[in-house]
Amino acid sequence: MKAKRIVLSLACMAVLGAKADEGMWTLYNLPNAVYEQMRLEGYQLPYDKLYQADDAIMKAVVNFSGYCSGVVVSPDGLVFTNHHCGFESIRSHSTVEHDYMIDGFIAKSFEEELPNEKMFVSFMVEQKDITEQVLTPAYEKMSDRERSVFLDSIENALSKQVKAQDSTLRLELKPFYEGNRYFATTYRDFYDLRLVFAIPKSMGKFGGETDNWMWPRQTCDFSVFRIYADPKTNGPATYSKDNVPYHPKHWARVSNEGYQDGTFSMTMGYPGSTSRYLSSYGIQERYMQNDARAQVRGVKQEVMKRHMDASEAVRIKYDSKYASSSNYWKNSIGMNKCIDSIGLIGQKQQFEHLLRQWQDSTGFYQGQLDFQLLESLYAKRLEVAKALINFSETFRRTDELSTRAMFVHNGAHPVGHGKRQHINIKDNSETWDYDTDREILGTLLKNYRGKMTTNQQYLPEFYQTIDQQYGGDCQAYADALYAKSKLMKKGKRLYPNKKSFLKDPGVKYGLDLTTIMADLRKNFMQLDDSIAAQERLLCAAKLRMEEDMPHYSDANFTMRLSYGQVKEYRLGNWRSGYRTTAPSMVAKMKKGDSIEDYKVQPEMIDLMQQAGDMPLCFLTTNDITGGNSGSPIFDGKNRLIGLAFDGNWDSLSSDIFFDSQLARCIGVDIRYVLFMMDKWGHADRLIKEINAQ
Repeated sequence: MKAKRIVLSLACMAVLGAKADEGMWTLYNLPNAVYEQMRLEGYQLPYDKLYQADDAIMKAVVNFSGYCSGVVVSPDGLVFTNHHCGFESIRSHSTVEHDYMIDGFIAKSFEEELPNEKMFVSFMVEQKDITEQVLTPAYEKMSDRERSVFLDSIENALSKQVKAQDSTLRLELKPFYEGNRYFATTYRDFYDLRLVFAIPKSMGKFGGETDNWMWPRQTCDFSVFRIYADPKTNGPATYSKDNVPYHPKHWARVSNEGYQDGTFSMTMGYPGSTSRYLSSYGIQERYMQNDARAQVRGVKQEVMKRHMDASEAVRIKYDSKYASSSNYWKNSIGMNKCIDSIGLIGQKQQFEHLLRQWQDSTGFYQGQLDFQLLESLYAKRLEVAKALINFSETFRRTDELSTRAMFVHNGAHPVGHGKRQHINIKDNSETWDYDTDREILGTLLKNYRGKMTTNQQYLPEFYQTIDQQYGGDCQAYADALYAKSKLMKKGKRLYPNKKSFLKDPGVKYGLDLTTIMADLRKNFMQLDDSIAAQERLLCAAKLRMEEDMPHYSDANFTMRLSYGQVKEYRLGNWRSGYRTTAPSMVAKMKKGDSIEDYKVQPEMIDLMQQAGDMPLCFLTTNDITGGNSGSPIFDGKNRLIGLAFDGNWDSLSSDIFFDSQLARCIGVDIRYVLFMMDKWGHADRLIKEINAQ
C-alpha cells in the first residue's frame, strides 16, 4: 500500500508541478528536509540561527501594522518596509502646502519623526502546535457555533497564561492546513511607530499602474519608520512625547555585497492568504469573484482618477485609496489570465481524480470526503456568491456615505440615556471629497443594479425610491442623500430612539443595505460550513496520501519563511534577466512626458544618470503573496540584500498555484535604498545608524 501511495504522490507532483523550494514555511517546526535543501541552495548558517538562537534572524522581522511586513535594521529601532506600506502614513501627514507624497520626507532628528495613529509593529515571540488540545473527540461532535465558542475559550485561557508571565504579550490561536492543525502564536506589539524617511512618490511608486505586477521594474519601494518604547522598560507603550527609541537585542545587518544569478535568497514575513489546497470547484468560484472585483473597481477607479487629475487636494485624499483599489483590480485580472494560461482548473481536476483513486484503493475518508457533494455545494451557492462579491465591492469601504450609513446600524455605540441617546459621526473630512464621493456612489449604484438582473431579491429597497422619486436616476438619488442626510452634516447628532431616526434618508439607506447584507451572508453561510468541511477533508486526504513529503500550510498572516535563488525566467526565446540597473530607469524617465507613471523630478534623472550601472531591482524564486510587502530578503548569511515588494505578471496565480518556472518575487536592492537615503536624502545620521556592512 505504501508503494502505491508513493506512486500516486509522484503522479500528483507531476500534475501540480510541485518543487522542493516552493512553500511558505512556519519556522518553529521547519522540516529538516527543507533546511537541508536550503543548505544545498546556499544557506550557510546553523539551523538555530533561523528561529531558536538568541540572535535568530526571525527576531528582527515584524508584522507591519497588520497588512505588511518589515525588518528592524538598527540598534535604535529603525524599521524598513515598502513605500506603499507606509503610504497612508505619508499621505496622512501631507497637505497641499507640505505634500510629503510629492516632495518626500526626511526627519533630521528624533524630534522631527512623525507619530502615526493606529499603526504598530508586532514581533513574533513563540509559536507552538496545540492541535491535540483542540481536535478532541468532543470537538468533532460540536456544531460550528459550539466550536467557535470552544476555540475562543482555549485562546482566552492560553492568553491569560502568557500575560501572567509578561503583560506585554498577546496570543492568537489560528487554524492551519484548512483546520486540520491549530497553532498558538505569541506576539509583542509596539504601538508608537513614527515616520522617519520617505522618498518622493515619483520614485517610491515609479512605474505606477503601468508597471504594477510587471517586469522589468525600477521602483524604489521603501520607507523608514522607528519604533518608540517606554523609557523605563524599553517595552511597548502608547504614544507619548516622553517615549524613546526602542533598543532591540537583535537587528538585521545590511549587506553591501549584493548578489549574483543563483545567489541564495530567503524572505521572512507575514503572507496574508493563499488557497493552494483549494478544490477545482473553489477555484472556479474564485475566478468568478475576480471578474466581479475587477469590473466594479474599474468603474470606481475611473471616477476617482478623473477627480484626482482635476485637483491636487483631491489627489492627496484619494491617492492611497486609489492605489489600494487598483492593486487588487490588476491582481484579479492577472490571476484569471494565469488560471487560463496554465489550465489550472484542469490540473486541479486531474489531481482530484488521482485523489479519488487513492481514496478508493486505501479506504481513507470513505463516507466523509465526497467530491460529488463538494461540487453540488459550490453549484448551489454560485448565485449568492456572485451577488455577495458585487455587493461587497459596491458598498463596503467604497464611499463615505455608505460607510457611515451601515456604521449607525452595525458597530455604532450611542452615548447618553433614553431618548437623548445619540450617535456622533466623526469628522474625517480630510480623508474624502464631497463631489468625488457622491459621484462614486451614484456610479456604483447604477452598476450594481445592472449586475443584479438575475438576482432581483438582492436589490436593496431603496432602488424602489430611486425609480419612484428620481425616475431611475441613481446619481440624482446619491446627490440627494449627500445633500439631505444628517450623516454627512458636520456636528449633527443622530438619535436612534426617536421616530425621526429612520426618516433620515441616509439612515434608511443604511438599513436597506444592512438588511440585504444580512440576507446575503445568511444564504452564503448556509453552505459555507459544509463546503469548508469538505475542503478540510480534501486537504487532510492530500496530507495523508503524501505523508512521506513535507507540506506547508496556506498563508494566514503568520510569520513564514520562503527560500530560493536570485534567478531570471524565460518565455520562449525571451529572457527576463535577474536585475535592472540605473540606465534602464533613465530610459523610462525620458518617456515621462507621454507616460505619466514615468514622470519624475529633474533631480531624479540627474541622480540616476550619475549612478552608473547601480542595481535597482532583482528577481528571486521566493514564494510570496499579499502581506509579504516589505518582507526582508536575506542572503545565505542572514544579511539584508533587499525588500520584497511585488511579483511578476506570471506569479498572479500564486495564491492558488505556485509556478516555479515563471513566478518571481521582485525586490528592491538594498544598495538602491541606501543610495537614495544618501545621495538624495543626505540622511547621514540614518546611514551611520544602520552601519551597512
